[in-house]
Amino acid sequence: MALSELVVRTRADSDALRRQAVEVEDAVWGPLGFLNHTRAHREHYDRLLEDHADLQLCLVDEATGRPVALANCVPVAFAGDLSELPAEGWDWLVETGGTGRRSQANVLGALAISVPVAERGKGYAFRMIGELHRIAEANGFERMIAPVRPSAKTVHPHASMADYIGWQDERGRCFDPWLRSHLAQGGRVVHPCERSMVVSEHIAFWETWAGRRFETSGDYTLAGGLVPVAIDVEGQRGTYSEPNVWVAYTH
Repeated sequence: MALSELVVRTRADSDALRRQAVEVEDAVWGPLGFLNHTRAHREHYDRLLEDHADLQLCLVDEATGRPVALANCVPVAFAGDLSELPAEGWDWLVETGGTGRRSQANVLGALAISVPVAERGKGYAFRMIGELHRIAEANGFERMIAPVRPSAKTVHPHASMADYIGWQDERGRCFDPWLRSHLAQGGRVVHPCERSMVVSEHIAFWETWAGRRFETSGDYTLAGGLVPVAIDVEGQRGTYSEPNVWVAYTH
């Protein structure tokens, strides 16, 4: 399918598109469903998407009327220097956007781009980065910021994010393909946000996701995780603190 056969709409355009977008997002992120259990996600995420439905983008196949890619975002107020963007990253964006007033927002925070498995490799995710930047400019936001989740970091869960973002491929480019896509769209790496998504749950929760028992305390890798989960057997808790990377766009 050529990109010219696709049109960008928003969740506000129709109830059917809103429902389809939820289905796509659930399918794409289902394997990483433990990320839905950050406090900010539980308390604000779903309502935030409804409150700002006109900013939630859907790349729609005109022939079928169904979305083949999504881009979610939230308007926030941020008056600081980019160097002051917080370590809480994604959770901070969701909580700040969920509790703030849109009329006071001056920055658009990108939250996620979702592409179904069957539609990957067609340039849709790359296009949606640009679409988010365009909607930020069209709505008068000063800039766009994104706590980017580097896609290949899952293969290197024990590497620090600070080291990882400095890696290069054999051509001297940024090693991570998703981070590289953001840079190609004009984004600039600011710094890692080390506690971007924090999930703290009972050990039984993590045993379910890992498909195994945890007999001793320590760090354990999770399928799809960017870092290990820290298991405390005595305290019967596990904490997953995912680092992302702040990327900033200016118009």
